Amino acid sequence: MKKSFVHKSYIVLCTLVLCFGTAFAKDQSIAYIDMQYILKNLPQYEQANEQLTLISRRWQKEVDTAQQEARVMATNYQTEQIFLSEAMRRQREEEIVKKEQEVLELKRKYFGQDGELFKKREALIKPIQDEIYNAIQELSDEKRIDIVKDRSSDPSLIYMSSKLDISDQVLQKLGAK
Repeated sequence: MKKSFVHKSYIVLCTLVLCFGTAFAKDQSIAYIDMQYILKNLPQYEQANEQLTLISRRWQKEVDTAQQEARVMATNYQTEQIFLSEAMRRQREEEIVKKEQEVLELKRKYFGQDGELFKKREALIKPIQDEIYNAIQELSDEKRIDIVKDRSSDPSLIYMSSKLDISDQVLQKLGAK
């Protein structure tokens, strides 16, 4: 008799959880944005990207020049090493290694995990992302939206009604459209 009571209680509990869960889920309001679309339509984002591209190209040119110098040093050493004394060979080898280390350090300085490009991107892009986030938050408060998802980064999204897309409204809030 105890087993059937426990079994019935379990079924009732599961039914209640399902009912309340469904009720709560229906009360939640969901909207979607397309972050790539929003960013593409913000002039300040395009300007920041152009700045980053120019800076990146300049730094890459500097790295390429240093790499070329290291290659020339190595090539010259290969052709001249038979004419050099042991001390001169060691000195030239050390110079080549030092130059190659400089190249690696330059790459790390500009393009490394915490390099100058990362810092510059953070300085230029983060304020724009914060603006977008604030606009989404304001819009969500006004329209009583509980959840906002980015459809451009949701690979599991197969279909979405255009009524749920608030990307243009976010751009309006930002004064971009």
